[in-house]
Parts: sequence; C-alpha cells; structure tokens
Amino acid sequence: MPKQDVKFLCGEGAVDLMLPDSVPVLQMKELYDLPDPKSAVYEALAEPTESPPLGKMALGRKSACVVISDFTRPVPNKIILPPLLSVLESAGLSKKNITILIATGMHRPNLGEELEALVGREIMANYPIVNHYCRKPEEYRKVDEIDGAPIEVNQHYLDADLKILTGLIEPHFYAGYSGGGKAILPGISSFETMKFMHSYKMIDHPKVTNCVLEGNPFHEYVIRVTELVGADFVLNVVINKERQIAGVFAGHYDHAHLAGCQMVYDHSVVRLEEPVDMVITSGGGYPLDATFYQVSKALICAKDILRRGGTIVVACECREGLGSPEFCGIIHSVCSPQEFFAGYCDPKDLVIDQWCAQNIYQALDHAGKIFIYSPGLAHDALRNTGAIRIENIQQTVNDLLNAHPKTVAVPDGPYVVGVVQKPLNG
Repeated sequence: MPKQDVKFLCGEGAVDLMLPDSVPVLQMKELYDLPDPKSAVYEALAEPTESPPLGKMALGRKSACVVISDFTRPVPNKIILPPLLSVLESAGLSKKNITILIATGMHRPNLGEELEALVGREIMANYPIVNHYCRKPEEYRKVDEIDGAPIEVNQHYLDADLKILTGLIEPHFYAGYSGGGKAILPGISSFETMKFMHSYKMIDHPKVTNCVLEGNPFHEYVIRVTELVGADFVLNVVINKERQIAGVFAGHYDHAHLAGCQMVYDHSVVRLEEPVDMVITSGGGYPLDATFYQVSKALICAKDILRRGGTIVVACECREGLGSPEFCGIIHSVCSPQEFFAGYCDPKDLVIDQWCAQNIYQALDHAGKIFIYSPGLAHDALRNTGAIRIENIQQTVNDLLNAHPKTVAVPDGPYVVGVVQKPLNG
C-alpha cells in the first residue's frame, strides 16, 4: 500500500508518521508570508481599518498602555512592536510613558530570559513592562457586573490615556478566535472575572467553540467589556504554519479583528462530509503543547469531527508536564468524565483551570479511546483520566488503522478546524 510521510507538530520539532495514502491530511490552505512584514505593520498603522492612523491618535496623549500576549502565544512581538512603539514616540510619547502590559490571564508572569525572548533585549531594557497578576486585588478594579459576576480589569490599562491591544488571530475553542478584545477579557482581567468567563455553564454552551462568533456568549461578553473599558487601537496579525506573518490587521478593535478572523476562517476551516472513525492529531507544537492543559484544544478539535465511540491519537511534547498544581489536582482527583461533570458543575466550587479539564473530559466522554504520545509526561501522569499513554506512536497507529477505515490526520492540531457537514451522531 502506498505510504505518505506526515509530520505532526511536537514541541519545537515534529513526529514523523508513515500513513497510507488513503488517509486524508487536513491542513490549512497555504498562507504566504509577507515579503516585508515590518513595512506591512507600518502601513497598517498608517492606514488602519475604521480608525484614524495610530500616529494621529497618539498626538497629545500623555501615556499609553500596549497589551501584548504572554509566552504561550507565538505572537511575533519582535516584528510588530518596534514599528508600533516608533509611531508612538514620533507622536510625542516618551518611552517611560509607554507601558507594555503582558496579558498573562491566569498564567505565570514572564520574567528574565523568558521576557527577553518575548519582546527582545532592546524593548525589555527601555520600556516599563508589567505582568498582569489576576489574583492581586491592587492590580485591577471593577468596571461592570455580568450576571452577578464582577468584571475587573487591570488598572495600568484603565488609567492609560491611549489603550492599544496587540495579539494573534487564530481559532480559539472558547472565543471563536483569539485576538481583539480577548486581550482584555480574559487577558488582563481578575481571577473572579475569569471564573465567570470560564464557568462550567459557559464552557458547556454549544456555541462556545472554534470559529463561531454569532451567538457565542464568550465572544459577546468580550465585546461588551471592550466597549465599556475602551480600546483605542488594535494591532493583530495572522501567521502561517511556519509562524511567519501572513496578514496584518490594525485599527478599530472589532472591525479590524473581524477582517483578520475572516482570513483565518478562509484558511483554517476544513469541511468534512461526515464524522470519522479516528483522528490522528497534534497538540500544535511549542509553545502550545508545553503542558497537557493546553492539549485540550487539540482534543476538542478532534472530538468535533469524530463519531461517538471513535478514537483519537495525539502527539504532544508537554515539556512542562500536565500543567498548574490546580489542574494536576483535578486530573488526579477524578476517575471518569461522569465523576468530573458531577463534581465540578457547581459554580460555587469552581477551581482554577477546571475549564480545560472540562474539555478534556468532554473529549474522553465522546471518544471510545484516546491515545497520548508525549515524551514530556511522566509514565503515570494520565493514570486517572482514561487516556492511554503510548511509547511508540507509529506502532499504535499501525495497529488501529484496520479497525478505523475512516481516519484523518491533522498534523497541525488545533490550528486546523474541521467542520462536519452532517450532524454528529450521539
């Protein structure tokens, strides 16, 4: 039988699998990198979507806050930040009055070498850089209330005279797409706010999913809060699978973001006639697969195109293990999806990081078996989940193929979103 060599993202490299030519490989449509991305950024800042040029907006402003994503997102900050900062300074803002705020959400702060890798040595040395701490009350204040939940946002952002959001637009399994106002909510919001945005009820909503904006309550709350606290300008990019810039979208926080979302949709969504028997996928490579916590994104994407009782095989490095202590506690405390659903559905008992655990158990509940190839996980790390840790992914796939005639390969993991034309059974 003719074979094809398929490279599945894993850490900073790839896992090669030999698969029958009959196995469809779901991939993004090719996105070509921009020949001069730095010039493209300058052009987008000067000719933005539904907004005055950034340089004009910055005139007369006393301070600016530039929100950037943390290390878990492969945003090309070293390319997009220098033009943005240069435009601000040309408009009269001094370096000391331009605060770079890292939207850590609930992740750890980015410090030292990690910070230098994120923004570059020159920016690190010359601008005030602040990490968002979601559990330090002195860092944020309340701006609204939704369904009884406080909406609390970082004060560095709220107090800035000019508010700028940056980020990467890609499929997102809650917000539909990353980028835009997601830099505020949940990026620089408090833990109490994120408890609401990541509640069991929210994550269970059928339209809280990849590449869906209309009727998605997560996205609707992001827009509501962004309108309330303000966002003067957004600078978002779309990258290709080589992580080179393929599109730059700047201007109005909603209109510019939507233009980028359309580009992502056109290149990332793959349509299938019916659910499949087996999905072979990846965690998306580093930094997305640094922890098993983030691999939930790949599992949800696989679940959405899998028949009930089907099989998922995932390659993911997980160099930092399972994830946070709270996430590890959840994974080690329950022995089945049903036990998780029963134990974590009450909003009063919400535990940090339970939302990604919820996605993992949703996938486990839907699939018959999930096999995990992960050189970074301890042998017993998944002992309570029902997922099966494997050492030889090629042998496992070979053993499974005959019993799974409808198999698809998704080597880029959650960067590709499959959509089934016919409803999923079960």
